[in-house]
This record gives sequence, C-alpha cells and structure tokens, in this order.
Amino acid sequence: MNLKVAIIGSGFSSLSAACYLAKQGFNVSVYEKNGTVGGRARQLVTDGFTFDMGPSWYWMPDIFETFFNDFNKKTSDYYELKKLDPAYKIFFTDNSITIGDTLKKISQEFERIERGSAEHLMKFIAKAQKNYAIAINKVVLKPGISPLELVTKETILNVDQFFKTISTEVRRKFKNPMLISALEFPVLFLGAKPSNTPSFYSFMNYADFGLGTWHPQGGMYEVVKALQSLAEELGVAIHTNHSAEKINVTNGISKGIVVNGKSIDADVILSGADYHHTETLLNEEFRQYSESYWQKKTFAPSSLLFYVAFDKKLKNVNHHNLFFDSDFDTHAKEIYDDPQWPSDPLFYANFPSVTDKSMAPENCETAFFLVPIAPGLDDTPELREQYFNIVMKRFEEKTNQEVAHHILFKRSFCVNEFIEEYNAYKGNAYGLANTLDQTAFLRPKLQSKKVKNLYFTGQLTVPGPGVPPALISGKLVSELITKNNL
Repeated sequence: MNLKVAIIGSGFSSLSAACYLAKQGFNVSVYEKNGTVGGRARQLVTDGFTFDMGPSWYWMPDIFETFFNDFNKKTSDYYELKKLDPAYKIFFTDNSITIGDTLKKISQEFERIERGSAEHLMKFIAKAQKNYAIAINKVVLKPGISPLELVTKETILNVDQFFKTISTEVRRKFKNPMLISALEFPVLFLGAKPSNTPSFYSFMNYADFGLGTWHPQGGMYEVVKALQSLAEELGVAIHTNHSAEKINVTNGISKGIVVNGKSIDADVILSGADYHHTETLLNEEFRQYSESYWQKKTFAPSSLLFYVAFDKKLKNVNHHNLFFDSDFDTHAKEIYDDPQWPSDPLFYANFPSVTDKSMAPENCETAFFLVPIAPGLDDTPELREQYFNIVMKRFEEKTNQEVAHHILFKRSFCVNEFIEEYNAYKGNAYGLANTLDQTAFLRPKLQSKKVKNLYFTGQLTVPGPGVPPALISGKLVSELITKNNL
C-alpha cells in the first residue's frame, strides 16, 4: 500500500492517527499551521522558564500506556512519570481540601470534613470504577457511527445513569459543599456543568481519585515530543509553518489540499484541526454542518490564561491548585446559561516547578493561571488586566503571601489567540461539551457524509474533550480509514 494521507494539524489526535496509519503502511504527511507541533499543547520557553501552554493535567495513565504499547513501546521509552502527592489542593472561602495520591488518604480527608462521608466515597468510587471499565472498553472505543454501538449488556444494565446527572448523584450522599465541589470538579474536563452531565461520567472521578494525577518530567510537552518522535520513527513526514487553505474536491471525492498556496495531492484527507474551521476549507455544498448547527451546540469553555514567571519560590502552593473560594454555580451560569465575563471567577493555578526543577531557574517559580470563561466573549487587553488583578489579589489572600512585585514575566492568552492560532470556533478551548445530546454517535462524525475520503478527528468528534480521548480519537479514525481503504 502506498496511499497518501494528508493530515491537517498536529495535535494529539492528529499525531495519534498519523502513527496508527503509518503503522498500517500509509504514506503519511502532517501539515501544521504553527511553528511547532502539538496543536493546543504547545510550549513556551523563556529565560529558563518552561510553560505548558495547553493541557497540564496528566490523567488516565493507562490510556497513554496502551497507546505506546500498540507500537511495542512504553511511555518510559520517551519520558519519566511522577505520581503527584498531593495530587492537588482546593481552596475554599474558609477551608481547603488536599487530595492525596491514594484513595485511603482522600477518604481520610473527606472524613475530616464530613463524618460518615468516607464510606459513601468508597461506594461512589467503586461504582465509578465500574463505569470507567465500561467507558474505556465498551463506549469510547466506538467510532460514533450508530446508536447501536452503545447497546451492550453493560450499558443496558446502566442505562439509568445516562438520564441522571453527576450533580444529582453526588448530592444524594454528600451534603458538605466542599465535598460536593471536589466530586463535581472532574467532569469540568468534559466541558459541561455537572447538572447537565450524565452520572455515567462519574468514571472521571475514578480517573481522578483511583488512578491519580501524574507529571511527565519536563512538562506535558514531553508527551507531544514522544508522539512526534514515534511518528517520525514510523516514517511520518511532519511539516510546520504549513497552513492548510483549501481542501480540493472533484466529483465529490477529496483529491488533496492547498497549503501555503501550493496544491498537494493526497488519496485521503484527515483533519485534526477545528471541525468547524475545516469545513470552511470546503465549498459550501460539501459542508455537512451549517452555521446554525454550530450555533446551537453547547461548547466547552474558553479560557483566560496567564503564563507568569516569579523570581522567588512561592509558599502554600502545590503543583495543581483550584481556587473555589467563590460561588461555583454562579460562575457556571456565566459560562453556559448567560454567557458573560464572570463576576467572581473560580480559577486554577499550576506550579510545575514545585515538582520539577527543570521547569524554572533555581529559587524561581513557573506558573500559569486559568480562568474558565464562555466562548465568544469580547476579549480586550483591559479585561485581561482587570482579571489578572482579581486573580492575583485572591491568590495572595488565600496563600498568605505577596507575589505581585516578584513577577519577572507575564503573558496572556485568551479568546482572540484561540481563534487566531488554533482557528477555534468562538475561541473555545476544549471543544464540544459532553452533554447527553452531544455524546457518542450524536457528536460530529469522523467521516464526511458529503466528501469521499475526507475524515475528521479531535475534541469536536468522538470520544470528546481531553488528551486521552484525543489519543483514542486518532486511533478510531485510523481504523475507519484503514477499513475503507484495504
């Protein structure tokens, strides 16, 4: 076989698909708009400080291991993993919760907050573990072609969990608001409110409390470098600073792409770029989804990000820190129900140099702060500065230290950059939310219904948002392409 596959974009799903397709004997080339591979998982290095600009949480280590095992490799062939203890800390108004690296430690912490909650937690996580096994083995490995994919003995026995929500399930057994927030937090990775997320997705709680939080030494970009290295070992050609401008179609069949003004022939086109943007590269009659379709969809949040270098080591912080010292429900409504800049935002602060000395110069700290916001908001320098000051003030108060005068470097990234650099629809950061009507076969399809040999992968199609799902998405689409071309 010497069929040529042209892949648009070089995010996790694109690199995953490139590896699987090269393994099957396809002639694979990847075309990346930006100067480095990784899509949204880029890296910023300046004056000895190293920032992961996108994903910073390494969850579901089994998914990464399975991916590399498919090529007779191990994650340890490419990078070193460290399990974080504590995994993260959640700051509330008058208290905090520390999530340890074992379920025993987490249970003890729950019991400290609410007597009797440890027993409820163990039962909740046991159910979440069963859901995780079903999700990984029976649900997410399906290509989203037919609703019948979800009809298995296991899903039928658990069908009620698709019609109840995480929020309902959690609040049935836990009464303390801090514990409720700790248990509802993981589904935010799925891009939807807990009150709109099926309780089946409690498998994310097992991913969190059961499998733990990890850190690749050198940062998350080490995983990107590992995928790039594997792809190139398999013969994939990767081209950066190559922006796809058009998908050529003749008689309903994709024939290639136009990159930097030059036509490149290919037998198969696969896009890991933003799905909506990819369809704008087609003439209108070949687009599957209208503008009104996208406008009606529930998108996961965008983000206001600040990459900050400090000239001293900070105190009272862990690698991952969540600041839930404002109202969770109000912020969620300002993202999903009445999109607006948050009145009193929750935020996340990441300090990889707490764990990994290579991420910052000696006696310094690398940090990034993230405020979830609704996609499509007006994004101005004045608003960014306003929210940076809000975040810094709250951070200083909760950690009992002055840091504003110790900033060496600050860079922001928000809706405008998500649009300009990633062609993200409305500047979203995480794709489509995993609500019930946007799950599995109800998501945009891996294969075009209007153009032969045109395929899609990534967070807007199956299985959904997140790095592990992106790796799986690449595998699913590669299997579909292989099946249709062998």
